[in-house]
Amino acid sequence: METKKIFIVLGIIVLIVVGYFYVYAKGLGSMYVVSNKADESPFFMTIEPIVIKNILLPKGTKITYKKQYFWEKNEQKKLLDEKNILSISFKEVISWGGVPITSINKFFNPDMIGFSVYADFTKLDKNKETEFSNLWQSCNKALAIKVKDINDWSFNKENILDTQGCGRNNRHFNEDLAQQSFLNNLHAELMKIKD
Repeated sequence: METKKIFIVLGIIVLIVVGYFYVYAKGLGSMYVVSNKADESPFFMTIEPIVIKNILLPKGTKITYKKQYFWEKNEQKKLLDEKNILSISFKEVISWGGVPITSINKFFNPDMIGFSVYADFTKLDKNKETEFSNLWQSCNKALAIKVKDINDWSFNKENILDTQGCGRNNRHFNEDLAQQSFLNNLHAELMKIKD
């Protein structure tokens, strides 16, 4: 009788271990699927030059949108609502403040009104360097711009309120005077640009 009880207890332990292993493996599998799932965000590729967010977009520009409806995923046949644009990626660089840029992304935080501009300094003509481009290049990261009107992503100095960040320099770290000074200088030089 004791042997039968031992086998029953061992059977229960084996079932519990197998059950935990199954749940663990299933959890790992679902994490893999989620982390490796293709981005299905709706996007539109421009087929001709068009003005969006006050920027003349060349043919081949990718406009990515926030998904509004379940059927809006992957490439779209027509432009979607401009207010839902998350990013604009250029097939070839365009000039923004005299700097060649590759893309512009809306801030993820809905409380912040602005966007980040990504430069390609390898395409910057040495004869067109400015103090603004040199400061931006020194932090070698996206330039975070705070604006009045989120519908204008152009280099419109009347719309630009501030430079929120560049690399490790960030307005959120307002106790760091060196970072604030860098961003103040960057913003002042940005305002001098005639683009």
